[in-house]
Amino acid sequence: MGGERATPNKTKSQLKTALGISLLVPQPIINATAAENILLPVEHSCTGIPAIKWEYMSNWGWGLQNIISWKAGIYVNVSESYDTRVHRYENGSIQLLNVGMKDAGYYVVTVVEELGAPKRGIIILNVYEVLYEDLHFVVVFIAFLAATAAILICFIWVCDKFVHIFWKKLRWLKEQATEDIQLQTIEGESMEEGC
Repeated sequence: MGGERATPNKTKSQLKTALGISLLVPQPIINATAAENILLPVEHSCTGIPAIKWEYMSNWGWGLQNIISWKAGIYVNVSESYDTRVHRYENGSIQLLNVGMKDAGYYVVTVVEELGAPKRGIIILNVYEVLYEDLHFVVVFIAFLAATAAILICFIWVCDKFVHIFWKKLRWLKEQATEDIQLQTIEGESMEEGC
């Protein structure tokens, strides 16, 4: 590709004094969680005004898709699918908003200038599902079921007590009725004997 190769050990002053274009990708692998805003950082230097282009390729390799390209003070082109989700920075970095699983893959940045050969950098983005939200839902659901079960057990216990009291009272009423009948029978017999 020609030109001087940028390494992570170079300082900013070394990048600026190099001939042609220099490109530094300080974080070649980024791990993110779904719904997070992430920065794809790069630093570049050149003698003129560079054109910067970012492209995306999924992990399945379905070709490069344009994200954004710009030349400071001249033009900015943003892909329709990234229009509300990408912010650019003059150092060449971009920020992606609300990343999802579909955003995992390879991000290729190309910096081109009239006086130098183009430089490319690649950032690999890994996006992971947020599992604690699923666990939170499961914990809340289990707590709800436990509370419902406790309420039902208490309700059944109270109903059982009421039924027990009801049957006890009903038995007492039957015994009272039986005693009254027996008393009436005894009184009736003693009245007959007395006559």
